[in-house]
Amino acid sequence: MNRKIILLIAAGCAVLIILSWVVVLSTKSTAEKQQILIGRAREYINDGIYIMAASLLEEAAGYDGAHTITAENELKEMYLHLIESKGFSRKYISLLEKQMSRKNCPPEVFIEAAEYYLSTNAKQKAYEILKNAIHRTENSDIKRVYEGCRYAFDISRTTYDETAAIYNQTIQVRQGEKWGIASVDGGVLIPCEYEKISTFSNGRAVVKKDSVIYAVDKNNNRIALASSDVQDFSNLAENRVSLLRPDGWYRASENFQTGTNVFEDIGMYSGGYAAAKANGSWGVIDTKMNWLILPEYDGVITDELGRCYAQGAVFVRSGDNVYLRTAKGFLSDRYQDARPFSDEGYAAVKKENKWGFIDTGGDVKVDFIFDDALSFGQHLAAVKIGDLWGYISINGQVVIDAVFVEAKSFSGGSAPVLTERGWQLITLIEYKRGATL
Repeated sequence: MNRKIILLIAAGCAVLIILSWVVVLSTKSTAEKQQILIGRAREYINDGIYIMAASLLEEAAGYDGAHTITAENELKEMYLHLIESKGFSRKYISLLEKQMSRKNCPPEVFIEAAEYYLSTNAKQKAYEILKNAIHRTENSDIKRVYEGCRYAFDISRTTYDETAAIYNQTIQVRQGEKWGIASVDGGVLIPCEYEKISTFSNGRAVVKKDSVIYAVDKNNNRIALASSDVQDFSNLAENRVSLLRPDGWYRASENFQTGTNVFEDIGMYSGGYAAAKANGSWGVIDTKMNWLILPEYDGVITDELGRCYAQGAVFVRSGDNVYLRTAKGFLSDRYQDARPFSDEGYAAVKKENKWGFIDTGGDVKVDFIFDDALSFGQHLAAVKIGDLWGYISINGQVVIDAVFVEAKSFSGGSAPVLTERGWQLITLIEYKRGATL
């Protein structure tokens, strides 16, 4: 028989099959059409012919019927079988996004999407999906997945001989004998050329070089000069810095305009308050130089930057005991030691030679089981377990293993840690802009 005639007959048969298929479907309800398409797709799946199965399932999923979700779920499986082929990863993602956009999207879809992005190392996208899903559903399974993956981190290659705590996304760093300012993303803001440098605040830092004290901007230009009798300075915050003159400490503006009150010592302002020492005792002052807590104590607990006040709470020391003072007054519990509250989370306190965590009401939130600890920042707290430091989450679980020689608090997604190489910055992947591993 002529080859052309054979081809015409074959084409005619194919057309008849297609027409008969169309006729069969046209006489069925939407649900019945979907069942037929899904059934035929499953036959292809059994034979490993995924591309044909995907085509039929796409048609079934295109109907708004009783079996739409079934078709979509089986279609996603086909896309995963074909994921290495061009265009199918985009189809898979598009279908996930379509499902997640529905008002009553089940939790497992969000988890599936997050796990896909985690498997492709697009961790930030996974975090965004999980956080949005938690906001929408408050589902415990989604929260569990998020908690299980959110603490992945990257570590900087840059090392320093010493660092302070992070403040306003910047950090005081020392290389050799000189100090400068670095940003938490690893860039040098002010080079390490100073004998001393304050925190970077409002576009400037106070520095000391060749025994001269002055302020520099982010480009390391001198913008203000302290008077020659100024001997030392505190960290800069809330447009205020403390200056040491021969007769004591004075509060000053960022341009070194000095007030008249003199103290034996002043800490760094936080939340409008600072620790201050007068007549041999410590208290807490506000920005108008009024005493929030009268100078009647042996000490006010401050962090390494000099901050004492957050969440309306301050720790004071009297003899061998430390007490928590809030707006309600002093709480009765006594501690051996404490770390100040940060702007969020619990404070680390010491009892019977072990560290735990309390809220501003004095209630214990994490048991006293650690060898040392810092207060929570960003729902993470540095804790010492044996000889090494790691981090716990707000529920007390270790989420970053204790592998560091020393560790400091998280701020803006980053924290300084001491490794065998020196001080480095670890940054949660969730906070790295556009980051993938």
